[in-house]
Amino acid sequence: MKGENSNQSISYWKLFNAQMHFFNVLSYFLLFGCGLSLGVILSFHLKNYSLALHITQLPLSTRSASTLAQPPPSQPFNPVSGTSHGDRIGLTEFLEPPHVMHDMDDKELLWRASLAPRIPQYPFHRVPKVAFLFLTKGPVPLAPLWEKFFKGHQGLYSIYVHSDPSFNLTEPEGSVFHGRRIPSKEVEWGNVNMIEAERRLLANALMDYSNQRFVLLSEACIPLFNFSTVYSYLINSSQSFVESYDLPGPVGRGRYSRRMRPQVTIQQWRKGAQWFEMDRDLAIEVVSDQIYFPVFQKYCKGACYADEHYLPTFVTMKFANKNSNRTLTWVDWSKGGPHPAKFIRTNVTVEFLERLRSQSQCQYNGNTTDICHLFARKFSPDALYRLLKFAPKVMQFHE
Repeated sequence: MKGENSNQSISYWKLFNAQMHFFNVLSYFLLFGCGLSLGVILSFHLKNYSLALHITQLPLSTRSASTLAQPPPSQPFNPVSGTSHGDRIGLTEFLEPPHVMHDMDDKELLWRASLAPRIPQYPFHRVPKVAFLFLTKGPVPLAPLWEKFFKGHQGLYSIYVHSDPSFNLTEPEGSVFHGRRIPSKEVEWGNVNMIEAERRLLANALMDYSNQRFVLLSEACIPLFNFSTVYSYLINSSQSFVESYDLPGPVGRGRYSRRMRPQVTIQQWRKGAQWFEMDRDLAIEVVSDQIYFPVFQKYCKGACYADEHYLPTFVTMKFANKNSNRTLTWVDWSKGGPHPAKFIRTNVTVEFLERLRSQSQCQYNGNTTDICHLFARKFSPDALYRLLKFAPKVMQFHE
């Protein structure tokens, strides 16, 4: 009996162990299944959270990129400076003329100066200026008189000086002539290189788009009227002022060379004073001329005196209807010879200056006027004292 009971106990114990093993294995599977399910659920939840976070952030980053890619809003236009408030550049850099002492050679200079817009309306605020072109040997000895003439009229004029390259003195700071010398070359009286110098002056002045009228002067010239009168006379004129006439005889047609044909014929040959005044359109035509000027360079030499014939001939041939055929600079040729009379200190009186201002009549914009000359020459440096004494009263300079 004891043996049977012992065997029976062992069987129950084995059965109990088998059941416990089954339950352990089952519990492991259940734990593994729960862990796997939990992992899948967490993984899916994290993916949804990451996607939602990305979607939430996407509009912000898109807006940031879009904001960076867009140009800044346009700023209001400033009519005084010609630019907009803020950082907008617009035409500012294009319109800024180069420094007068640049490093362009003549070909580069003339090419740039010949550029002209085809649209007549200016897309910026433009105050027209008068360019005063001084063709000198050295300094401008009558500068103190011109200082009084220009005083109080900044922004309405520009000054350009072409002097001999050997002249290296500097005008004092504060002078209207300070820093206004352009890159220059040697000029000989009566030589064609004088026309080259005039074209050089015009080209430099043309690079300032505000310059509308251009007047050629020498160091011996003086103004006969105050700045306001001169400015109004030039800016409102419908014509340019290049003296031109047909003169038979040795000092007129006698200087013509038949080698200039067919570009220039004897019938087209003209003579006139060197001292011109012209508008912007004509100035561009002069610096752009590659047909007639080369003919003068080649055949108008020596006693031909190109400065007395090139512009009168060129302007009459091409733009006669826009020209008054007279000069605005008075000179005295009554004594004869190759040079006009020179006026010294004792010649300068109030009566003399008054006479120069209204001694003749001429046509201006279709009307008769007694203001025919705005400038006069030749005045010696020693006349400066009396010019400073009398001219401001006669001409009513701005004080």
